[in-house]
Amino acid sequence: MEIRYDPKHNIAYLRFRTSDEQVETIQLSDEVLVDIAADGRIFGVELLNANEQLGFLTDSEIRVTDEATGETVCLPLKL
Repeated sequence: MEIRYDPKHNIAYLRFRTSDEQVETIQLSDEVLVDIAADGRIFGVELLNANEQLGFLTDSEIRVTDEATGETVCLPLKL
């Protein structure tokens, strides 16, 4: 997984997989777009107004939690 952030345009892209496969972009709201393959697999999510949605300007880390084990890993953010 990769997260890209463009501070100039305040847009984030969460990429779940890479492929040369054609994807369709579906607009879920004014600020959320999803790239999806014909078979339903999600390739990525684009967030407009990203700093408000993801807290980039207030949080200093990303937390990833395994719901099965309860284990949490914290990744520092340096933007």
